[in-house]
Amino acid sequence: MDTKYDALKIGNQLCFPLYACSREIIKRYKPFLDEIDLTYTQYIAMMVLWEQGSTTVKELGNALYLDSGTLTPLLKKMEAKGLITRRRSEADERSLIVSLTAEGEALKDKALSVPRQMASCVCLEPEEARELYRILYKLLK
Repeated sequence: MDTKYDALKIGNQLCFPLYACSREIIKRYKPFLDEIDLTYTQYIAMMVLWEQGSTTVKELGNALYLDSGTLTPLLKKMEAKGLITRRRSEADERSLIVSLTAEGEALKDKALSVPRQMASCVCLEPEEARELYRILYKLLK
């Protein structure tokens, strides 16, 4: 029987399985990331930096869908670990540039095992994973 409150049932919400899956996947990353001394958020920041070498805080935030209030303490911790440096842009002092250190770049080789380890935790066929990826990015846009 439909009621006017059906829209409020958790089983009818797209947001809930997205939220629950996100939490579960991040939980499964934890033991693999502990081995390389990174949190999940540090890991995704490092992935952007491994790809780009250096970027502005604003561009990093855009790539990760994170605001500067979340990024600032994250980047301070990563800098304290010796993985990155932060410096003001010479062209625009309002812009903060984040760059990998040699230690941060070296961590890339240690992180190579993480995607392979995570693949064994996800029960999707490759074509299902590609389709889910496409749909999730469609939602993000």
